[in-house]
Amino acid sequence: MSEGDSIGESVHGKPSLVYRFFSRLGQIYQSWLDKSTPYTAVRWLMTMGLSMLYMIRVYILQGWYIVTYALGIYHLNLFIAFLSPKVDPSLMEDSDEGPSLPTKQNEEFRPFIRRLPEFKFWHSATKGIVVAMVCTFFDAFNVPVFWPILVMYFIMLFCITMKRQIKHMIKYRYIPFTHGKRKYKGKEETGKPFSS
Repeated sequence: MSEGDSIGESVHGKPSLVYRFFSRLGQIYQSWLDKSTPYTAVRWLMTMGLSMLYMIRVYILQGWYIVTYALGIYHLNLFIAFLSPKVDPSLMEDSDEGPSLPTKQNEEFRPFIRRLPEFKFWHSATKGIVVAMVCTFFDAFNVPVFWPILVMYFIMLFCITMKRQIKHMIKYRYIPFTHGKRKYKGKEETGKPFSS
């Protein structure tokens, strides 16, 4: 490899100005993502606010329905991945390898691990809204379409997909939502140290 063939390197071997700029921008972005991790409610409220802003924009412009439909399908896909277990129990049914969900009372409890974790779900959903918002600034994405058919088709698709997902949850006995860790009470302390 000759000098300057590496991506982001200038002729003299040190990173180019453009590479350093985008590298620093990526670091700042990742820093903000890391800082937002513990604030689940705030993150989702911001995403809902951004979503409302997008819906108001589409309503006022009276267009870009195909972009909105694509965004809805994308969010439905993310939601299904969020509700699904990382290891599909239907694939592990005949196999003795790997973890499986308990099906009997005396089997060991295994926690529910999502295929798409909450943070990645939020991040992908927010990026999808931002991309859809950017698309509304370009007339090329304003494809004329009869929007009531798209709404009916989306509702039908949502119902069929959720019905299939709920049947899967019932069949393999898993619940994708938990209300925190159970707390067990131990013996009450008497305040006296052990005597030897």
